[in-house]
Amino acid sequence: MAYDKAWVAAKLQRWETYVDGYALPAWESIPDFGLYMDQVIVILQQYLDFIPAPAEGKDSFVTASTINNYVRLKLMPPPVKKKYGRVHIAYLLIILTLKLSLSISQIAQLLPMGLAEPQVRALYADYCQKFRRTQQHFTQTLQQAARELDAAPQADAAAGNMVMEHALSGAFHTLLALKLLALDGAEGPENAD
Repeated sequence: MAYDKAWVAAKLQRWETYVDGYALPAWESIPDFGLYMDQVIVILQQYLDFIPAPAEGKDSFVTASTINNYVRLKLMPPPVKKKYGRVHIAYLLIILTLKLSLSISQIAQLLPMGLAEPQVRALYADYCQKFRRTQQHFTQTLQQAARELDAAPQADAAAGNMVMEHALSGAFHTLLALKLLALDGAEGPENAD
């Protein structure tokens, strides 16, 4: 690996500024009139512009077939006369951000269905709070990474170590999420025979 220490540090600082200033849209900011599929895709790309396009040659992290699959799998309610509203967009924002670390079947296990709009609004507000809290922690991690890189005598070794440490951190955080999902509905020792 070959890293230019100053260039990587500048990139980390730019990313920190971007991440710190980013926010999921407020419930009231999400359009509540019927959007067609192509409009939904455009708005999701705008709202979630930090998610890169997949490496498999696809143009976007979200496609019409992806959204149709989420409806078919009952991860979100179906459109009304082929139009999507605020509830649909909120579900999609949650699904697409969780999809960065969880599989669709794991997300299905996590997301409640059959909720009335006020309940979806509360679910989305709670999710936005968790997103922001995690985002603030991540911003601190970026700041620490920039400091460590700046203090390191060799940028290549420091950056390589950071890649490994953050990949492992992500793996352990995902493992914890998976373990907690596996416990959903399981009987605890006090209920076991």
